[in-house]
Amino acid sequence: MKELKINKNYLILKSWWETIDLTNYEKSFFNREIISFNQQLFRLKEKKIRIGAYGKSGVGKSSVLNSFFKEDIFKTDIINGTTREIQAEEWNIKDQTLNSVEFLDSPGFDFCDIKFPDKVYSSINHSDIILFIVSGDLNRNELSEINSLIKDGKKIIITLNKIDLLNKIELKEILESIKFKLPKDLNIPIIINYENNLKNYITKIINQHGEIFLTLNSLQSADKLFLQIKEQRLKKRQKLAQSTIGKFSTIKASTVALNPFILFDIAGSYALDTALISELSKIYGLNLKGESTRKIFKNISINNLFLGITQVGVNTSFNLVRKLILLTAPFTNGLSLLPYGPIAIIQAAIAIHSTKILGKLAAKEIFKKSKASFIEPYVILKNVNFNEPEIFKHINIYLTKRNLKNNFVNFLP
Repeated sequence: MKELKINKNYLILKSWWETIDLTNYEKSFFNREIISFNQQLFRLKEKKIRIGAYGKSGVGKSSVLNSFFKEDIFKTDIINGTTREIQAEEWNIKDQTLNSVEFLDSPGFDFCDIKFPDKVYSSINHSDIILFIVSGDLNRNELSEINSLIKDGKKIIITLNKIDLLNKIELKEILESIKFKLPKDLNIPIIINYENNLKNYITKIINQHGEIFLTLNSLQSADKLFLQIKEQRLKKRQKLAQSTIGKFSTIKASTVALNPFILFDIAGSYALDTALISELSKIYGLNLKGESTRKIFKNISINNLFLGITQVGVNTSFNLVRKLILLTAPFTNGLSLLPYGPIAIIQAAIAIHSTKILGKLAAKEIFKKSKASFIEPYVILKNVNFNEPEIFKHINIYLTKRNLKNNFVNFLP
């Protein structure tokens, strides 16, 4: 059974981040994401867990957080929408594995006059635990926000506030309705904010699992940034790969169409195909040697029957026809040369088509091999085992969604 060690994983993530060589364009393009990740890495180092309060306007997010401090740290008012931007405050905890808790108060997600709404959601989304505050049954908008957070692999605790407005029967009905609307297999806790219920629960969960939640969120944060960088790089490489395949297609088409010698034709095509694979390997950051490129070409040709036939059989047949045309030309007063042009054009078209197929298959093969050349945060994440898996099902949701969404096949040529 593997246990997460916070210091060890901080050093692993720090070392991984130092190996990511970003261009100036990437640093600028991913500036906000890089800052968020570095902040998360710093919190991991300092053992500071972040808990974000989220919900619609008027549910009492600020007052819930103030209950941890026993004083009005976060501004409250009888008017909904008092909080207009993210506010943060540290809550020092004693006798815990972590050093402190950073509470985030946020504006209601349904409030129109929010400063930098994207920044607000991003800050909440980067929290290690999210207190989703409600003051009654879940409405459609609240459920939609909860589902979005669940799909993103976030640890959510539903907090029912303002229960003094409800009688026992109403409270029971609301709790049952909320449970019914939440995913049945996820076991999202619903805590009533009464006296010290919430404070005791948060203290307990931080003591038992806070270190793991902080580490897991750091790994998720690293993985999300990695996927964004990878996608952007693949889009750029896709254009370069398509241009390279087009260039080699043109060269091969010209060579095949003009060359009447079968052996030279086959040898030239083979040399061009190997050179193409070599160029593609450089584009995708995997510098293959001659033997490796030949092996990929051989595997692709064997596994793709059409490609193998076109590369050898069809072109050989056409070359024999063309050679026969040239040999019989003196005896037919040149009339046999009439089909020569169309045959050369057909051969050129076949060469272009087969080269494009080869290029796409080679790029896919090279991409698969290149993935094994570095460690992804995802590898660490998926190999983590837990003593209480029921509590960490949200990670499996993230991993499943990640695998379905990020195979990157669409970004290959």
